[in-house]
Amino acid sequence: MRPNSLAALMASLVMGAATQAAAADLHLYTARHYDTDNALYEGFTKLTGHKVKLVEDTAEKLIERIKAEGVNSPCDVFVTVDAGRLQAAEDQGIFQPVKSAVLEEKIPAALRDPAGQWYGFSKRARVIVYNKDKVKPADLSTYEDLADPKWKGRILMRSSTNIYNLSLTGSILAANGPEKTEAWAKAFAANFARPPRGGDTDQIKGAAAGEGDIAISNTYYLARIVNSSKPEDKAIAEKVGVFFPNQKDRGTHVNISGAGVCKNSPNREASVKFLEYLASPAAQKIFALGNFEYPTVQGAEVHPILVGWGDFKSDALNAKTFAKNSAEALKLMDRAGWR
Repeated sequence: MRPNSLAALMASLVMGAATQAAAADLHLYTARHYDTDNALYEGFTKLTGHKVKLVEDTAEKLIERIKAEGVNSPCDVFVTVDAGRLQAAEDQGIFQPVKSAVLEEKIPAALRDPAGQWYGFSKRARVIVYNKDKVKPADLSTYEDLADPKWKGRILMRSSTNIYNLSLTGSILAANGPEKTEAWAKAFAANFARPPRGGDTDQIKGAAAGEGDIAISNTYYLARIVNSSKPEDKAIAEKVGVFFPNQKDRGTHVNISGAGVCKNSPNREASVKFLEYLASPAAQKIFALGNFEYPTVQGAEVHPILVGWGDFKSDALNAKTFAKNSAEALKLMDRAGWR
């Protein structure tokens, strides 16, 4: 072999090795800030050999970063909570469509984008948490009923700009139309015990402390309190109960945490494998047991705390629908005086 040919071969081998090394890393931009997710990444690395490199921030900042990086973005997969944020990423051109027989079989159609731009891998039900000394389950029925004057000064709620509330209102908008939903929002806001502030956990604590009689919260916030070993949290858990609204009609609003493959992913094959891995029994178990989320895959293990709250009917509305309603929902919520 001639020296020049040998040099060319060696250069080709070096370039090939470098390419393989670069492809071995999966760059994950995530707005999920849960330590238990580390088990997800470790499991994927053990299964496939691909190391997971994390960039963590808010969904909004990560979306802006990916846009600024453009075609040179190293982001392979974008992960965030709430369909509203997933839809926002899609609207900004962050994702590329993924067609996977595994994902289409395992992830229910209502919990993924119809075009495969993003998929939901865990669920959170938005439930009514009530003070057991002040409210009986028989007093509760639907989200719509919370606009009744009987709840005047009794409801604790976070702000209208919160993505969970935008998605909830977006689902009510899809069910009842704009006029009825705005009328509902106005009467609902008039029943608040105090101006909206804080997060879901603050609303639960407020209900237990008697600042109001009921609160609306995602299930995993309450499950954390129930699971806590702190005496003050145990006291809160004993004072409140869980009610799943709208069981006699469309079902309780359920949102997702999900992910999609980034448009300029340098490692598409590994990215798709990662999404499929998130739908595996091992990953679904981590979502359920590590962060008290409901799995999206039928038959996957559910945390005993959630099992103890019983089965419930979920709203079958596609997550994309209520996510796309977020902008209109915010406008009508603001007009209704829900700040």
